[in-house]
Amino acid sequence: MELAAAHPALKAFMCGSLSGTCSTLLFQPLDLIKTRLQTLQKTAKPGAPRVGMFNVFINVIRTEKFFSLWKGVSPSFVRCIPGVGIYFSTFYSLKQHYFLERSPNAGEAVLLGAGARTVAGVSMLPFTVIKTRFESGCYNYVSVAGALKSVYETEGVRALFSGLTATLLRDAPFSGIYVMFYSQAKKALPEEVSSSAYAPLVNFSCGMAAGVMASLATQPADVVKTHIQVSPSHWSTTNAICYIYREHGMAGFFPRGRPEAALGAKRLKYIKPTPLPVSLPFDREALVPASLVHVLSHQTHNSLD
Repeated sequence: MELAAAHPALKAFMCGSLSGTCSTLLFQPLDLIKTRLQTLQKTAKPGAPRVGMFNVFINVIRTEKFFSLWKGVSPSFVRCIPGVGIYFSTFYSLKQHYFLERSPNAGEAVLLGAGARTVAGVSMLPFTVIKTRFESGCYNYVSVAGALKSVYETEGVRALFSGLTATLLRDAPFSGIYVMFYSQAKKALPEEVSSSAYAPLVNFSCGMAAGVMASLATQPADVVKTHIQVSPSHWSTTNAICYIYREHGMAGFFPRGRPEAALGAKRLKYIKPTPLPVSLPFDREALVPASLVHVLSHQTHNSLD
């Protein structure tokens, strides 16, 4: 079956899966650095000097090897390829059902992005847990299947859905905020700019700005999510928040590196590609790596038009 003849929702799924593959491969190192920074914070003593993202980057290369920066890429692929596809197709279906004859306003855009991201996030959560553990360096899993089996046998099925609340508190608002900022930024631009030869650059710039804003807003939830998923004790979201605040204060929710900002670009990967519906990200001491990853990866599948 040719792509041109496929159902629009299927095309959205296929394009989203392809963009998810590209962004995952490109930004996995930033995602790993973000997770390592947050894991280091979890074990750091109060008052200890903070470790920056560049130090983590160098340490991984020195103590492991260069390609260790892509550790966790297998579960990332398993999660993102279908996950971004689910996000795209859900976003498209919701938009076609509720906003076929008009564009959503700012509040409706938030609900569209958050709804699509919730469906994708819950569906792929077990693989998100495995990905986070792979990246943390605290577990010696050999394969995704082996990791799933090990977690299920030793910790139970509940462990595969650990951090659900924190994940939704991060991903749903991120996608909602991203879609809102992106769509409103596009509307504010003159039509001649959006339709000119510079349209791809304009779309990228709008996506970057939206991704950074969304990443900053959801950074605390990302830190909480990582703490819960890396810990075998399966803290509740409330306990994790209290622990981080007690040990590190408010600064503990905004660790110093900046992988998250980079990841924000990555999350933008869930934005629909023209002419399909745009979608937002899946993916915070890591403010920079994280934001960049979310932003840049979302950019890979950009276009909320």
